[in-house]
Amino acid sequence: MSGITRTPVRFVAPPFGLEPKVDFVLDEIEGAVGLFALRAVDADDADDAADVRLFVLDASVHLTDYSPVITDEQTALLELTDADDAMLLVVATPASSGMTVNLLAPVVVNRVTGAGAQLILEGQDWPLRAELGPR
Repeated sequence: MSGITRTPVRFVAPPFGLEPKVDFVLDEIEGAVGLFALRAVDADDADDAADVRLFVLDASVHLTDYSPVITDEQTALLELTDADDAMLLVVATPASSGMTVNLLAPVVVNRVTGAGAQLILEGQDWPLRAELGPR
């Protein structure tokens, strides 16, 4: 795995559907710019943790028009003091027609602290399942 980025991420609350897990690692997928595997890490049960994985896309690479509004409370939760410190990721899911991404509940990671959260964008008109078209 030489040259591949592995970033530890500790969620401030478990991601939806992955309770009670909060410790993850963000693994860059070799040869796929902006695609990552978000894998659970659990020292107590390594076999179980290895099976918990989401694929996420870096929105700055794949969804340049995606600009959700993060509330002051959400910013404080992640201890974000500079917008450049926020890594905006969307969960990618294979579908019969290709790939969909969840734009309503992005994963935001503080690049400085490693704190992460899956945020619900209330009052914003982003789809839960948006088809990802070719770039």
